[in-house]
Amino acid sequence: MNTNHQPTLIVLAAGMGSRYGSLKQIDTFTPQGDTIIDFSLYDALQAGFKKFVFIIRKNFEKEFKEIFEKKLKNKAEIEYVFQEIDTVPAKYLNPERTKPWGTGQALLLTKDVVHENFAIINADDFYGRDAFMTMYDFLKKTDINTYNFSMIGYLLKNTVSDHGYVSRGVCDVDCNGTLLNVTERIHIEKNKNELRYKEDDETFTTIEGDVKVSMNFWGFTPKCFELIDDSFTRFLEKNKGSLKAEYYLPTLVADSIASGKANVKLLKSDDKWFGVTYPEDKKKVQKAISELKMKKLYPENLWE
Repeated sequence: MNTNHQPTLIVLAAGMGSRYGSLKQIDTFTPQGDTIIDFSLYDALQAGFKKFVFIIRKNFEKEFKEIFEKKLKNKAEIEYVFQEIDTVPAKYLNPERTKPWGTGQALLLTKDVVHENFAIINADDFYGRDAFMTMYDFLKKTDINTYNFSMIGYLLKNTVSDHGYVSRGVCDVDCNGTLLNVTERIHIEKNKNELRYKEDDETFTTIEGDVKVSMNFWGFTPKCFELIDDSFTRFLEKNKGSLKAEYYLPTLVADSIASGKANVKLLKSDDKWFGVTYPEDKKKVQKAISELKMKKLYPENLWE
C-alpha cells in the first residue's frame, strides 16, 4: 500500500459571496481580525496537514496573499490556483456568462499541483478540529491508488440559516456508513417548524432535519481527477448553453459512485459546524467563536 504521501488541504475560496454582500473568505470575525479560514488552517496544522492549496480569483489575489502568507510562513507549503470564467475549453466559453463553473470544476483546476491524498473545504465554513483530525487520519491510511473517498457529514438541521435559503448536498447512506448517493439541493430553507427544498419545477418538498448533508468537507485520492475529467466534460456538453449551471462537488461524487468505481465513507465529527451565508449570520458565528476562545480551545491570538 502506498501511503507515504503527506495529505494536502485544498480551500475553496473563489466564491464571490453574492448573498453575503462581500468576500466572506477575507471577512473578519474576532477583535484580532481572524477570518473563518484562519481557524480551518489552525485546526488543519494541528491535525498534521502541511500543504495548503488555495483556489481563488485573480481580482483579490494580492489582498488574499497579504492576509495568509505571513501567517503560514515556515509552517506549511502554499500553492495557488485561479478559477475564472474562462478556465474551461474555448468551445464552451460564453461571453455572456458572469459566474465560474462551480466547486467540482474548481477542484479539477488543482490537478497539476496535487499528487497526494487530499481534503477539500469551503472557505466560509467552520468545521472544528475534530473534523480535521478525523479526515487527516483517514487520508493517511488510504492507498493513493484507490478510489476510496470520504466526507465529513453533518445534520441538515444544524446547517441551515435563519435568514434565507442555503445549498446542501443531501446524502443517502447505508447502515455501514457508506455513501450511496448525494444530491445537490440548491435551495433549502426553514418554513415555520419544518425544512423544505425547492424542486426544479419551483414547488417545495419537506425534508427531515436529521438527514446527513455534505458541507463540502471531502477526502479524495488523486484518482478522483480521472473521474472529474470525464464527468465535467459530460456536464459541459449538457450545459454549454447555460449561463448559470454549475458543476458541484456532490455531482462529481454522485457520478463516481454511479460509475461503480468509488467507495465513499461517511466520517463523523463531534464538532458543531457553523458558517455564513447571509450578513445576518455573522453575529451568530462571532458569538460561537468567542465562546470557543473563552473555553481555551483556541488561543487569543492564533498566529503568535
